[in-house]
Amino acid sequence: MLQAVPKNVHIYLESNPNPNSLKFVVNEMLVPEGMSFDFPDAETASISPLAIELFSYPFVGRVFFASNFVTVTKTEDVEWLEIQSTIKEHIKKFLEDGKFILDVSEADTAVEEEETDTIRKIKTILEEYIRPAVEQDGGAITYHSFKDGIVKVKLQGSCSGCPSSMITLKAGIENLFTRMMPGEIQAVEALA
Repeated sequence: MLQAVPKNVHIYLESNPNPNSLKFVVNEMLVPEGMSFDFPDAETASISPLAIELFSYPFVGRVFFASNFVTVTKTEDVEWLEIQSTIKEHIKKFLEDGKFILDVSEADTAVEEEETDTIRKIKTILEEYIRPAVEQDGGAITYHSFKDGIVKVKLQGSCSGCPSSMITLKAGIENLFTRMMPGEIQAVEALA
């Protein structure tokens, strides 16, 4: 189980390209470096007591954890000014009480495909060039598969459902891959 027990929890807010998502940045690591946990609805949040509590608010539509932040996606019927303090204070109190954030022993483990040189290159590009920028915007991108020149990725957190995510995927990420791996990568697609 992962637990954050800082004595003084400080949280600041960061906006991102998705107008329905807000990033709550904490002064402590919440999950191990390189890991992320995306809960698109309350039913998927069984491993996270914090996500379960946040989903008790009718205006919370998605919860995402990575490194030292929580990204919350709201429903469209409310404005951030109406709810951001409520969410911030809830996260702060939860962490100050020393409650468990996640029970990763309950997390699913993905079956890995055979890792070829091409797949290793793809994962390295994702890890070194793309993941830091996507995390800065309150989301995550993870490798899913590679077949017939097409890289499939999963967008999580604020990137999921973001109006600009498909532009970023095609204009930024796909261009980077086709430049760095010419002839090997023809396209990058996000899983629905």
